[in-house]
Amino acid sequence: MIKLYLDEDVPEVIALSLRLRGYDVVTVKETEIKGLTDIEQLQYASSEKRVIFTHNIADFYKIHSDFMKKELEHSGIILSKQLPIGVIVKALLKLITNLNYEKVRNNIVWLSDWV
Repeated sequence: MIKLYLDEDVPEVIALSLRLRGYDVVTVKETEIKGLTDIEQLQYASSEKRVIFTHNIADFYKIHSDFMKKELEHSGIILSKQLPIGVIVKALLKLITNLNYEKVRNNIVWLSDWV
C-alpha cells in the first residue's frame, strides 16, 4: 500500500480523513520539518518510502524533471490543483487503493486522473 506524505500546502483534514479509513499518512507539520526546501521535502519523503502529495505543481514538476535528467530517484509525486477537500479525499482513496508503490516510484501521478 502507498504511504503518503502531505506537503505543507495540503489541508490537515485530508490526512485525518484518510487515517480514519486506515491509511498511513504523515504531514509536514507532524514531522516538524516545515521550512525545508521542496527538494529536501521530496528527499525526506523518499527516505521514508512515502509518496508526496502537493498542490505545488510547477515546482515539483520541475524537481521531478531535474531528478530524471540526473538519474536521481524519488518515491513518487502526486500533483493536484486546489480542489474541494471531499473531492481530493475520494480521488486519493481511489489512487492509493489502485496503485502500488512500484507504479508511483520515480513518477508523477496527476490526481485529476482519479477524480
